[in-house]
Amino acid sequence: MKSFTAGTNEEGVRLSRFVESVTKDMPRSMMYKAFRNKRIKVNGKRAEPDTRLHQNDLIELYINDEFFPAGAAPAKKPPRRQPPVTVIYEDGNIAVLYKPAHLLCHSDRTGDANLVDAFAAYLQAKGEYDPHAEQRFAPAICNRLDRGTEGLVIAAKSYAALRDMNAIIRDNQMKKEYLTITVGTPPAGRHIAWLQHSEKSNKVRIHAREAEGYKQIITEVTPIRQNGPFTLCRIGLITGRTHQIRAHLAYLGHPVLGDIKYGNRKMNERTGLKTQALCAQRLTFDRIPQDNILHELSGRVIKLDDPAIVRQFDALSRSADSE
Repeated sequence: MKSFTAGTNEEGVRLSRFVESVTKDMPRSMMYKAFRNKRIKVNGKRAEPDTRLHQNDLIELYINDEFFPAGAAPAKKPPRRQPPVTVIYEDGNIAVLYKPAHLLCHSDRTGDANLVDAFAAYLQAKGEYDPHAEQRFAPAICNRLDRGTEGLVIAAKSYAALRDMNAIIRDNQMKKEYLTITVGTPPAGRHIAWLQHSEKSNKVRIHAREAEGYKQIITEVTPIRQNGPFTLCRIGLITGRTHQIRAHLAYLGHPVLGDIKYGNRKMNERTGLKTQALCAQRLTFDRIPQDNILHELSGRVIKLDDPAIVRQFDALSRSADSE
């Protein structure tokens, strides 16, 4: 028998998810059998898989020792060239971070530096996170940006913050706005289309009509300034699909400058840009319900005050004027 005491990061976690996090190689069928046979208890009483845990709950698992890890997992080493973290906003639950272009959001097989590990190192230096302690939640990010996109990324300090921020995003209680430089000037307004994603090529196609397997996309476009062949635009992301902004603007005939996957190769070569000119610049929160631990974000606007993409547009404009 193994026993655990729920901490702050287990507040609201489903009991079945907790059991999966502290066991190893136990078939799900065996876990549910343990529930049926009253071998999983909370505070001395039989519990169901969908029981929600609370801080200081005592969880008792009458499960064979072979399904528990032999020892604590070694702390994950930070990747090489770990970048410093730029914090735009922070409170006790979340932080909003600036991700530069080329930095990964999550680790991948390359082993390159990534924002999740950078944030964990930041919290560790502040004494808010100990990777060696017995805990089942590590700092996580709530939204992601493509590697070549810069801008704001939300990071959670606890499971409760991650859960409730995911609910905010899922329920469209937060508006995400981007700045981008396009080739030509796209039509202003709200544009609706359907997106088809190929996992094999990691590329999407945009269609005018709905069909099986297609996902609806909604993109708001507001041209801000135009100079020569380039336009600085504000993009409102109503839906958040893979490569949505880049592919949708290309479909409208005005691709993101520097985009090597969907962009205008001639213009990319002319300007020398090899990374898409796209920046997640502003987050605006609607009214958040009181039962959400992040409700104090209601009405808050978090933004980059001096995004590099504006200076980039100004430089391109000066170059166009001199030609």
